[in-house]
Amino acid sequence: MYDYRRGESILGAFVLGGILGAVLGLLFAPRSGKENREFIAEKADEYWGEGKEMYSTGREKLTEAYSSSKEVATEKAEELRTKIDAARDRLKEQVDTASKDARDKFASASVAAKDNVAKVAEAAKGAVDKAEHAAESTLDKVADKASTAETEPLV
Repeated sequence: MYDYRRGESILGAFVLGGILGAVLGLLFAPRSGKENREFIAEKADEYWGEGKEMYSTGREKLTEAYSSSKEVATEKAEELRTKIDAARDRLKEQVDTASKDARDKFASASVAAKDNVAKVAEAAKGAVDKAEHAAESTLDKVADKASTAETEPLV
């Protein structure tokens, strides 16, 4: 029985068995040496032709697989590029919309702020005018009292 733990190859044992079988078959063959050489040459040519055919078939299949996978990769890359472009366009549109909204809100807020500042300034001016008028009238009263007090004798 074969011992897998020794690390020997099954393929190596198979090849060695095939070579030994071929050598023994040639030694004990009922044909002459010349017939055996001709038979071996024919089989070698036959196997060589089959090998060439397998090689060319494999090469064609590999070339086909490469071409089709290249086409698929190109298609997928193009799809991905299209999706990225669409996402970029959507993002740009959203940024433009958001910045326009922000500008509009800022413009309306600045107009409202200007109106409020004007109202507050008007109210402050009115309050200052009232205070000035009240101060003038108080000063006039004080001046009147002072002038009457100067003309009246003290008791």
